[in-house]
Amino acid sequence: MVVLRATKRVLRQLPSSNPVSGDGDTALGDWYVNRFVVDRKPLLILVSSSSLLAILTPARDVRSLPTRLCTLVAGRLERLGASARLVRREISVMEPVQLAPTRDRSVLGVMVEASRAVAYYLPEREWGEAELFAAEAQLAQTPCYASRPTKEVVFPELAAPELLAARWS
Repeated sequence: MVVLRATKRVLRQLPSSNPVSGDGDTALGDWYVNRFVVDRKPLLILVSSSSLLAILTPARDVRSLPTRLCTLVAGRLERLGASARLVRREISVMEPVQLAPTRDRSVLGVMVEASRAVAYYLPEREWGEAELFAAEAQLAQTPCYASRPTKEVVFPELAAPELLAARWS
């Protein structure tokens, strides 16, 4: 099971479900999601609570996000260079997807800062899927919790593969 923790704005657009108590079973933890706009185009940002790895996707058909979550995560992990075996293991435990409100303010803070940075990582004119993937790569290289002691700083592109390997190897 994986928990999709949505902000109030996004939670209103998702199908109703029973409240969840507890955490998911995945190596990357719960996934947080928020909606934001760049150049009048609505986007969703999803952030792993454990690795702080971000996924960017157009905010079309938000209601189907729980059914698309596994595909989005698998695609992002493949773009990150994770082995196919580790991706399969992570995705295999992501069913069912449970919906819940957000609860970790530090993850929300990372998500808000990443949302603000995306506008600077995208070209000024037209952009599409390839540019969103490039922005994801930039976000993955950005240190999170940089004001904390050095050993607590998280680099998502390093943290995600380490968590996957530790859990599924």
